[in-house]
Amino acid sequence: MRYGFWTPVFGGWLRNVADEGMAPTFDYVRALCQRAEQIGYDLTLIAELNLNDIKGTDQPALDAWSTAAALAAVTEKLELMVAVRPNFHHPALFAKQAANIDNIAGGRLALNVVSSWWAEEATSYGLQFDQHDDRYGRTTEWLTVVDGLWSQTPFNHDGERYQLKNAICEPKPVKKPRPVVYAGGESEAAKTMIAQSCDAYVMHGDEPEFVAEKIADMRARREAAGKPPMTYGMAAYAIVRDTEEEAQAELARITKLDPNAPGFGNFDQWLSGTQLERELKIQEYSVSNRGLRPKLVGTPAQVRERVAEFEAVGLDLLLLQMSPQLEEMERFADGVING
Repeated sequence: MRYGFWTPVFGGWLRNVADEGMAPTFDYVRALCQRAEQIGYDLTLIAELNLNDIKGTDQPALDAWSTAAALAAVTEKLELMVAVRPNFHHPALFAKQAANIDNIAGGRLALNVVSSWWAEEATSYGLQFDQHDDRYGRTTEWLTVVDGLWSQTPFNHDGERYQLKNAICEPKPVKKPRPVVYAGGESEAAKTMIAQSCDAYVMHGDEPEFVAEKIADMRARREAAGKPPMTYGMAAYAIVRDTEEEAQAELARITKLDPNAPGFGNFDQWLSGTQLERELKIQEYSVSNRGLRPKLVGTPAQVRERVAEFEAVGLDLLLLQMSPQLEEMERFADGVING
């Protein structure tokens, strides 16, 4: 298993805890990433959102790509998986920018291509927001342009959305044949695009049996497309404590609803159904990306056993959220990665 972590560009991951002790500043993320290299983490995912959907849209959020460029210069080993949304970046200008960052990083750049989901953010910035299946049509053409610029000089393209004539991208990325392209999505359009155009599939958190089904489905799609095998990653929120009781107490703390938290809105009206259904909804509201579904909560031995279950169904990568990130990553590294 490879271990990655989300760079806390939003100042945290918890909707019910206002101050998680990790300010959205470059000083914090630089210290976090430099320490992560020392204690066994393989990569970091740098999310790209201009509005903060965790702490409130008026709260600070670090820009993904300038942060990535700065981290490329002050880290040595971490793979930098940076989210990119095609409707926010012209592919020719992006290809140049990303190739330069990959050169700064010595070949450590990777992309997490996100076919934009948040209409409010796009329209607030005056940007195009494609309807669902159109997003993947844009992403496919966008990747074609980026790949062309990274592999050909000059590059020409006359497509539905983008037209280039004798475009140049030099220097090209260090990573060959290109930086790894990760993507996620559960719709038919998303999975078709990912099987054809990407290198790795990343999923929201889930139970091992459901992750196994998703991996089997994507493997079959990949084989049908005549493409080489992919790697598979999953988001997860982790809590490691000396005892199970301590871990469950921390879980209770972070999922205790705060009606005054930004983004709470009409959430209480949405809660319905059985007690179990209510509990699941509260957990998915409290932590993003379905991070509590994998149940990486318990003692080091319990979490190691749970990780082994995911390895057994073909998962290659965990993308971890924790709070506060630095202190909890130390605890996870001691007890699970290096335990």
